[in-house]
Amino acid sequence: MKRYIFRRLLLCIVVVWVVSILIFCATRIGPDPVLLMADPGASEQDLAALRNRFGLDRPLPLQYLIFVWRGLRGDFGESTTFGLPVSEIVLQHLPASVELIAAAKLIALIIGLLAGVLAVRGQGRWIDNSMRIFSLLGLSIPSFWIGMLAILLFSFYLKLLPTSGRGGIEHLLMPAFSLAWHFSAGYMRLTYSSLLEVLNEEYIKFARLKGVPEIAVLARHALKNALIPIVTFAGMNVVVMISAAVTIEAVFSWPGLGFLLYQAALHRDFNVVQAVVIFLSVLMVFLSLLVDILYAYLDPRIRYT
Repeated sequence: MKRYIFRRLLLCIVVVWVVSILIFCATRIGPDPVLLMADPGASEQDLAALRNRFGLDRPLPLQYLIFVWRGLRGDFGESTTFGLPVSEIVLQHLPASVELIAAAKLIALIIGLLAGVLAVRGQGRWIDNSMRIFSLLGLSIPSFWIGMLAILLFSFYLKLLPTSGRGGIEHLLMPAFSLAWHFSAGYMRLTYSSLLEVLNEEYIKFARLKGVPEIAVLARHALKNALIPIVTFAGMNVVVMISAAVTIEAVFSWPGLGFLLYQAALHRDFNVVQAVVIFLSVLMVFLSLLVDILYAYLDPRIRYT
């Protein structure tokens, strides 16, 4: 296991390094960001001063080396839009994203697991068909559209919840549910298919022969071993949730990393884009490592050599 973890850590470092090269090159493609920062009618001297301030007058290989060296120390330069250190801006927006994604993850897991278990319990009956329709709608209808419908219903018609901003739980409910909508359908389908596969195992048949109640067979014996693909999906889609949260945060004016990335890309704030993408890449590769390690603890049959 230790050797496996060491090899995966090396692979994580290589992946992040490749991503850093790609995002660095991508932010240098297109119009000169200095032209967007400068005032209309700025002189060549003003433009040159801006390029010198943000290091854009140096050769690209040197710019990349400086970017990597500063990034290793947590210094991603200054935002060309906000005029503040990028690390400070990212840290300001991080708690909002963590709050939104944690709430959406919890809602998605609760709805998805319950719906999957109910569908298995009512297999072949109306509840099974209802859960299938729910999963189809969840995977087909975009989250931002659910968000707009929620605003229309709960804010304009019922006047129960605020339309935007971050505050108490009343501000969190609609964006969290809208973000969880798509993922809850995925959890439901995974729970359903995994439970059906596990319920055909011999130890499940043995438990039923012993007279164990069906709900106990599902909850105590089947669900634990059916959680492996669900844990994989839950771990890996944290970053997908952050990406999906871009539109949700825009709809609800939720000040998270996704909305920050959208604003930075819109204004070609290359330092902020680089920092957010690198942060998400590091999060993704290490979450992948963590999920793989958890496999061995969820299923003793799995061993890494």
